Amino acid sequence: MTDLLITSSPTAIPVHLCNTGDWDSVKARLPRALQAFAEASGFSGQNGRHLVMPDRSGNIAAVLLGVEASDARHRDPFGPGRLSGVLPAGDYAFKGKLADPAAVALAWLLNPYRFTRYREQPLPKARLVCPRGVDHAEVVRMADAVAASRDLVNTPANDLGPDGIEAAIRALAADHGAHVEVTLGDDLLTRGFPMIHAVGRASVRAPRLIDLTWGKPDHPRVTLVGKGVAFDTGGLNIKPDSAMLLMKKDMGGAAAAIAAARMVMGAKLPVRLRLLVPAVENAIAGNAFRPGDVLASRKGLSVEIGNTDAEGRLILADALALADEDEPAFIADFATLTGAARVALGPDLPPFYTHDDRLAADLARLAPKVNDPVWRLPLWGPYDNLLESRIASLNHISSGAFAGSITAALFLNRFVSRAASYVHFDIFAWNPTAKPGRPDGGEVQAARLIYACLKERYPAP
Repeated sequence: MTDLLITSSPTAIPVHLCNTGDWDSVKARLPRALQAFAEASGFSGQNGRHLVMPDRSGNIAAVLLGVEASDARHRDPFGPGRLSGVLPAGDYAFKGKLADPAAVALAWLLNPYRFTRYREQPLPKARLVCPRGVDHAEVVRMADAVAASRDLVNTPANDLGPDGIEAAIRALAADHGAHVEVTLGDDLLTRGFPMIHAVGRASVRAPRLIDLTWGKPDHPRVTLVGKGVAFDTGGLNIKPDSAMLLMKKDMGGAAAAIAAARMVMGAKLPVRLRLLVPAVENAIAGNAFRPGDVLASRKGLSVEIGNTDAEGRLILADALALADEDEPAFIADFATLTGAARVALGPDLPPFYTHDDRLAADLARLAPKVNDPVWRLPLWGPYDNLLESRIASLNHISSGAFAGSITAALFLNRFVSRAASYVHFDIFAWNPTAKPGRPDGGEVQAARLIYACLKERYPAP
């Protein structure tokens, strides 16, 4: 859909933004025939309403869009971009001052996304002239990355297993001249990834660790880690059917990490990028790992299994331990990890965890700027004792019913000790309902935010 953002058009149809407070002044600048048409249509700048206005020949003369006032407390920067999904084919250009022109241009491309692998769907054809001052290539780069990863999340597990995740990363590497190494099946045991192996060994599709590297070796080391559970039955602690229905999205963390990596490489940021994706299917068979098992880990910690439906943190732990061995400047992991995060903050606002106060401040500042919302929750040290085990170094789930997202983050934190900075995102990777720029279905959360953070820290020359 990135062809819907163009650099110029001499015949672009004007789109006038207004609200109920400034409608009279906007109306006064319109031709009298259009003023009369707007009045007859009952339009007065109502938020969310648009009006397509014809000329005397029946062609589109202009479009009106009611938006929130620029000082509205909960103004959605993506709001005007929703027009890309409803306007007829043609070229359009916003007139007047946009509160956030880059967000509007991005939303114009993100809003009409459709997952068309199994069913043809009519695609929007309204093209927008890129607003003045907006980096066209940058917006297209981000939209391409998000769309490709939305496709991954939306693809069901019969067509996207661990092998399919590997194929997607190999294709990404081919596009950008990156190197990929894969540790597959029983080789995970000999090469020191026992928890990835344990979680994925019951599936007919072998578990694997996918390791992509890109960039000059002497550049700052940045590692992105994504949870790649292609499908999660819950294992022997099997999920009820209602909870299993969306589990094709349990690789949403991998999709987010892939999207962020695609943006970083596309922008040619001066970093030594590493993308680590442990890819498994948490299936049920005679060799499935069990509640009460004690697993070895790459870090050397023994881990007692409290519940096989908390598998994501196990595979991430081995991957994070590997990432940490390089002593990178930056590690970020993305994972559809806990229902507790959704209870606390809902589907649209992922929590993040870090001990790095400077990084936390940067993320809090950048999140609204790029309209990729997150909220910091604490790595609350006193809860660490909830992970105690009587027979192993630690249990991988809490012994209590509370603070599930925090204790999951505390578990992961045990496997990172050398990186200069580390952040964990507990994402949902799904839009239950459509919003401007965010159609229902698979979603990519926190990737644009991390890209913005890295771009600020390591600007392209």
